[in-house]
Amino acid sequence: MTEKEFVDFYELLQLSPNADTDTVDRIFRHLAKKTHPDSTEFPDNERFQKIVEAHRTLADPVARAAYDVKHQEYLNSKWQLASEASGMSAFDEDKVTRQRILSLLYVQRRRNMRNPGLGELTIARLLMTPVELLEFHLWYLKAQGWLERLESGLMAITAPGVDEIERSRLRLMPDHLLAEHYAAENVDVQADLNVDNDLLDAEKARFHST
Repeated sequence: MTEKEFVDFYELLQLSPNADTDTVDRIFRHLAKKTHPDSTEFPDNERFQKIVEAHRTLADPVARAAYDVKHQEYLNSKWQLASEASGMSAFDEDKVTRQRILSLLYVQRRRNMRNPGLGELTIARLLMTPVELLEFHLWYLKAQGWLERLESGLMAITAPGVDEIERSRLRLMPDHLLAEHYAAENVDVQADLNVDNDLLDAEKARFHST
C-alpha cells in the first residue's frame, strides 16, 4: 500500500489510534447513518464506503494490527515531510537547482540557436542529479513560462526565461559543461568534470576552434 493509496481510517472516523472496539462501533454507526446514500443529512456514497471499510478493518483485531503497522509508516512519512518543510535549507537548495537548470538551458540556446534544447537525462547528468529529482523543478520552470518542451521532446529556455536570468543576475553555468558533453557524449560526465583545470581549458579551446 503506497502513501498515495493509503487512507487514514483513524482520521476518517475522527478517532484516536488508541480507541477501543466499542468506541469504533459507536462512531461508525453515527457516521454511517449520516453519510448513507439514503440519508437526509449528508448523503455521500463514496465516503460511506470508506467508512464501512474503516470499520471492517478497525473492528477486526487481526486486520487492525496489520493496518496499524502501515499507519505508523504513514505517520513517519508525514513527520519526515513536516521536518523537511521546516528546514529552510531544502528550499534554498531547490532554488539553486532551478537556477542551475535555467542557466544551463540559457547557455545551450546561446551556443546553438538551431538546436537549443537538452533532454532531461542530459540535464541530470550535467548537474550530477538523479532525473527523478528534476521533475518538480522542470514542472515549476515550465509553469512559470521560463522553459518549454520542443517538438523534439527536448527542454529549452524561453524568452521570459532569458529575462529571468538577466533580471535575477543568475550566475551562469560554465560553458565547459556543454563542451564536455558534446566532445565526449558517451563518456561518463562525472569523470569529465573531475579532470584538472588545464585539461578543461584545453577542451574548451578545442571546442571553440571547431
